Amino acid sequence: MIRGIVFDKDGTLFDFKASWGRWAADFIAGLARDDAHARDLAQAIGFLPETGSFQPDSPVIAATAADIAAALLPHVEGHDLASLTEAIDDAAAVVAMAEAVPLVPLFTAFRARGLKLGVATNDSEVPAKAHLQQHGLTGLLDFIAGYDSGHGAKPGPGMCLAFASVTGLDPAQVLMVGDSRHDLEAGRAAGMRPVAVLTGIARAADLAPHAEVVLPDIGALPAWLDTQSA
Repeated sequence: MIRGIVFDKDGTLFDFKASWGRWAADFIAGLARDDAHARDLAQAIGFLPETGSFQPDSPVIAATAADIAAALLPHVEGHDLASLTEAIDDAAAVVAMAEAVPLVPLFTAFRARGLKLGVATNDSEVPAKAHLQQHGLTGLLDFIAGYDSGHGAKPGPGMCLAFASVTGLDPAQVLMVGDSRHDLEAGRAAGMRPVAVLTGIARAADLAPHAEVVLPDIGALPAWLDTQSA
């Protein structure tokens, strides 16, 4: 029986390209000296300005703010790793995130099923909480963790195991829902059931070998949950 769900944030709760494409374009514009420098910065983080999308191996997709900063740092003057990471977090906290589906009605419905709910993201905790608060989700969640919350980053299982500990659930009763291999591998390592969604950059063929099921978005979860309890 499924009693809880841990969600990734970017690419899962929020449409990845629509949300982080804007962040990348604006952040690069703020750092770049000229057009050539902007192209170098975009290439360093796998950003495709023409489409607002990202290369599959971009650190923006599943890595941490510190990883993104490390990729940019050789191309940026006047920053060290700590200050550039802080600048990334500050910019991320005010990004206008685009919901993958209407979130409050969906999470209210999950609550009505008696499910415990959490978010485990490789984003930093402060901007993650800001995004969730802006979309009215904070009061519907039992657990929120970022890579810097003390449990480690995905694909390690620390955040998933912390959710199970906080909620008192057996990990086998919990879904880990995400849009990347990092999410699915973290859930499986924690003993959870991995579920993939396609609102990030990865394709179904990339995720299917690592997931119990691949869904178009988290709005398809209720119908799939019904098949599991039937």
